[in-house]
Amino acid sequence: MPYGDVPAFVKRLRASDAMSAKAMDFLILTAARSGEVLGMQWGEVDLQEKLWTVPAARMKARKVHRVPLIDAAVAILKQLSEASVSDYVFPGESKRGLSVPLSVMAMTMQMRRMEVGHFTPHGFRSAFRDWAGDQTSFPREVAEAALAHKVGDAVENAYRRSDALEKRRKLMAAWSNYLAAPSAKGNLRLVGGNSQ
Repeated sequence: MPYGDVPAFVKRLRASDAMSAKAMDFLILTAARSGEVLGMQWGEVDLQEKLWTVPAARMKARKVHRVPLIDAAVAILKQLSEASVSDYVFPGESKRGLSVPLSVMAMTMQMRRMEVGHFTPHGFRSAFRDWAGDQTSFPREVAEAALAHKVGDAVENAYRRSDALEKRRKLMAAWSNYLAAPSAKGNLRLVGGNSQ
């Protein structure tokens, strides 16, 4: 989905109480992969620190990924935690009393119900990246780190040990503000990041 259309989609998404809509809203806010969101467990979340730590085993690069949680994402988690009966943040239909995550098709089906099934949940990562590159002055490395992408060659990666968490927190707050804007389409102002 083009990033200019994402705020209107998010507004429609937030009108639904479906678990799949909440999972997709969270996916968009965090620019995470579907599998990371669907497999998310409460033990990975620190609401006080506003941080989600995805274990290496669930990451594509097999490296722990810390995700800064901005207020809108924390609000979703707090709402879900009040009624939680599962280890999974976004639980699916329980089978024989077992705790299971939401189905891998849940978000895709949510998009189909909203008549935007020609787009994919994974495509919101691309929308985020295009927005960050086109609409902000955040450094490329910060945007790529938000997507858990490796940047640079082996030597650079050997020396770069920080994950730029606080810079990413500012980027994700700018993304959240963009998503909540009344009319973001066509709003081409630069926001955010000095590379200090």
